[in-house]
Amino acid sequence: MNNSTTNIPALGLGTFRLKEQQAFDAVFNGIELGYRHIDTAQIYQNEADVGRAIAASKVSPKELFVTTKIWTENFADGKLIPSLKESLHKLQLEKVNLTLIHWPSPKDEIPVAVYLEQLLEAKKQGLTELIGISNFTIKHTQEAIAAIGAEHIATNQIEIHPFLQNRKLVAFLQQQGIHITAYMPLAYGKVMQEPVIQKIAAAHNATAAQVALAWSRQQGFAVIPSSTKRENLQSNLLATNTTLSDDDMNAIAGLESGERIANPGFAPEWD
Repeated sequence: MNNSTTNIPALGLGTFRLKEQQAFDAVFNGIELGYRHIDTAQIYQNEADVGRAIAASKVSPKELFVTTKIWTENFADGKLIPSLKESLHKLQLEKVNLTLIHWPSPKDEIPVAVYLEQLLEAKKQGLTELIGISNFTIKHTQEAIAAIGAEHIATNQIEIHPFLQNRKLVAFLQQQGIHITAYMPLAYGKVMQEPVIQKIAAAHNATAAQVALAWSRQQGFAVIPSSTKRENLQSNLLATNTTLSDDDMNAIAGLESGERIANPGFAPEWD
């Protein structure tokens, strides 16, 4: 079965930049409010905080969908699986639902096949139910497909919001049957200040954030907004109640400006 048909919950809770008590509170409150999809990563240095929040919640881990991501320093042969086991220890989980390669190896120092084959082995060992990629370009995704097959790639988690729509990459992934997870879907709050989105929000009696999340969701993407405020966490959950018209979708499509937020020095050459 193609992993992309597997049900990755459409709305998740991102934890990028959340640390210690802030990360604990966001995840604990999120689970209490109804989030069942939690996204973390080795490099966020908050897996232990996320794990504490999951353990403290009244919801069984079996009811949650937890994603973590392997950092680039753990790509070398023999390093990936021990690093994932360490992540599981921090998360207080026997396995996660999804493990992603966080970024392609900087300057392609380590071939894609080396780390993806290890990740597939981690899946075979039962450490993770699904595996996938993040921040992979078309070229890197092609290399991933060549290494392990598209059927093993559950998703490509990439930056998508109204100001960076990544259309070329999205079209390629859809052709390959690879699901898309949109991170930074609110462009760090910039969508809340955008007049086009504000106008659509007013017409739907919704918030600008709910409109931006609905825009991604209606394209079939999973979204993982983050917030430290309980009221925003609750409000974002309600994005599933907002349905945009074709005119709304087209108006937001017109906001594309190629504005990339996540672009560290080690990033690949973008499509």
